[in-house]
This record gives sequence, structure tokens and C-alpha cells, in this order.
Amino acid sequence: MSQMLALVIVVLILLIGDWVAIRTKAWVPSIFISAVLFLIGYWTFFPKEIVSLAGIPPVVATMLMYLLITNMGTLLSLKELKAQWKTIIIALSGILGIIVLLLGIGTFIYGFKTVVVAIPPLVGGVVSALIMSEGAKAAGLASLSVFAIVIYVMQGFAGYPLTSIMLKKEGKRLLTQYRKGEIALKAQASAAAEVAASVETAKPELTLFKKLPEKYNTEYFKFFRLALVAFMAYLVSTLLAPVVSVSPFVLCLLFGIIAKSIGFLETHALQKANAFGFALMGLMLFVFDGLKQATPSMMLEIIYPLVGTIVIGVIGMYIFSFIAGKILKVSKEMAFAVSLTALYGFPADYIITNEVIKSLTNDEKEREMLTSHMLAPMLVGGFITVTIVSVILAGIFVKFL
Repeated sequence: MSQMLALVIVVLILLIGDWVAIRTKAWVPSIFISAVLFLIGYWTFFPKEIVSLAGIPPVVATMLMYLLITNMGTLLSLKELKAQWKTIIIALSGILGIIVLLLGIGTFIYGFKTVVVAIPPLVGGVVSALIMSEGAKAAGLASLSVFAIVIYVMQGFAGYPLTSIMLKKEGKRLLTQYRKGEIALKAQASAAAEVAASVETAKPELTLFKKLPEKYNTEYFKFFRLALVAFMAYLVSTLLAPVVSVSPFVLCLLFGIIAKSIGFLETHALQKANAFGFALMGLMLFVFDGLKQATPSMMLEIIYPLVGTIVIGVIGMYIFSFIAGKILKVSKEMAFAVSLTALYGFPADYIITNEVIKSLTNDEKEREMLTSHMLAPMLVGGFITVTIVSVILAGIFVKFL
């Protein structure tokens, strides 16, 4: 197979997944469709190295991971996080619930290593799934390497419908209060101002380069700064290695946050370098490359732990988020919806919330009220779980393999 034919085939698979997700309003996740098509391909006519052949060998995927995680750090708005402190506690409680129940119950049913591989992808996205998959592969655990990818692919099926149900219940409750006049317009104004403030803080502030003319802030300069921050993270992880083992990817996230706060990197640096789409495409292809080891018998072998770990994890998430919501005086529906963002993150949290709001009312003022109360917590919840905590967990848990 030629390189260009391989590239056309793998990108077509990602495209089909995207179109199905758009058509079904994200009820059928794009990654599920893409994963099924990759599996069919590997079991029929795909060469095993089709992703490398298309131009994304492991060394390129690793580079993209360094850049993407450092870029994640630039998305952190400290002002918005401070305003949404209740959301952060609830999201962390949900993750704690997953960890406690899976380590407490799941270990006895499926074994310690299976649970260790399951937890980070279950509370995160592509990066944590890749870290655990590569860690399992390095430890000689082929079936668990595939298991990490399959959990990432399948968790949305639990997350999407449950989130939609919870948000609809919460939305109906808020609409009833609003129509009775129990939710004051002042609350709406303050929520709108809070969102406006967070948008304001998202503007790039390169304070270290304020005297640099904008024409010199080229794509290459953005790439250079991202690569330099990622390299510093890698360097620190190697220097710390004799004392304590810290994943360079966890440090990339931390260094990205620091670099953004001191004005060395702008928000969405990779997007502004016109490279985010390509980087994400490359990383997604590398995720599906992990499925080349999956035989039909291996898939049958992991179905039982797959369903079991997701069910146990979601139950733990509900229990702990319910308790946190009760203490913080947040409704159990909103608390559970916020913690469920761990199963999919952005942009699914944004899409589902908007779809629910549109389905509940046609009145623009009512939609504005629902958006001001529901969207910010969902976005912050997804950011905390998928972007930050899952990468940290993966960096810790991979050491146990």
C-alpha cells in the first residue's frame, strides 16, 4: 500500500466517525465508529503498520503529545476556576469515587493491573489512554494495552445518555423556579458577567514579549516556545528521575500553565500556530494504531472487564458526587452531570449541554438563563477531569504496571 493511499483511508475513517457523530448529535461517539472501522480494517485488508505508513510513526505521535499537553496548560483560566470552586470539588469527588470503588471492589473481581489500566482512561481522554496503553505495552501486557484504548472508545456510551438525562432534569427544575420568579434576574446578570470575565481572561497576554512587534510572532515562534516549554518539562523529569519518577507529560501540563501565567505562552498557542487540527488528527490515528494488536478473541476477553469497570466507576462517581453536592448545596442532578464530564470532556460537554437547553425551551430568555446556570460548570468540570486530573493520574498509575 502506498503512503498516500494509507493516508486517504485513515483520514476517511476519522471523517466518517465525525459525520456520524454530527448526524446523531453526538449520541454515537465519533471515536466508536472510527474504532470499529479500524478493527474491521485490521481484521481484513489493512497492513498492521497503516498509521506509520500514512506518516504518523510513534516518534511523531510522541512529539505531538508533548505539544498538545503543553497547549492544554495554556487553557487554564485561574479566574474562571476560582469562580467555579464548587464545580471543581464535585468533579474531583466524582473521580475519587471511581478510584475508591474500582480499587476497592474492581480489584477483587478483575485484578489490580486491569483496574490500574482502566482508571486514567475512564476519567480522561486521549492522552491518558495513550499513556496507559503504552505503559501496558512496555510491561508486556498486550491485552491491557488494547483495553486502555477500548475503555476510552466506549466510555462515552455511558456518559452521553446519563448526562443528557441529568441535565434535562436540572433544566426542568431551573425553568420551574424561573417561571415562578424564584431565580432572580440579578443572578443571571452576575453569571453573564462571570462568563464575560472568563472570555476576557482568555485573551492572549504575552507580557514577556510586549515590546515584540506582532509581525515577529510567527507560527514558528509559537512552535518554538511550545517546544521549549515541553523540553524544559522533559528535562526536569529526567533530572528528578533519580529522586522521584514523574511523567514528563504531567510536567508539560504544569509548565504550560506556568508559561501561560507568566506571559511566555498565549492561550490556544497550538491553534494560533494553525497546527491544532493536524496534531489532534495525528494523535487520534496513533490511538487507533493501538488496536492493531486486537484479535477477535482478545476483544471477547476484555468485554467483561470493560463493562464491569465502567459500571462500577459510574456508580462510584454518582455516590461521591451526590455526597459532595449535598454538602455544597448543589442539586444531585447537576453534581452528577458535572462529574460525568470525566467520561468525555470537551467538546462533548458543550454539545450535550446546548442540545439539552434547545430541547427544553424555545424562549430566548429562558435559554439564556439555562446557559448561564449550566454551561460554565459543565465546561469547567470537563476541563478539570479530562485535561488536568486524568493526565496526573496516568503519570502516577503507569508506574504500577
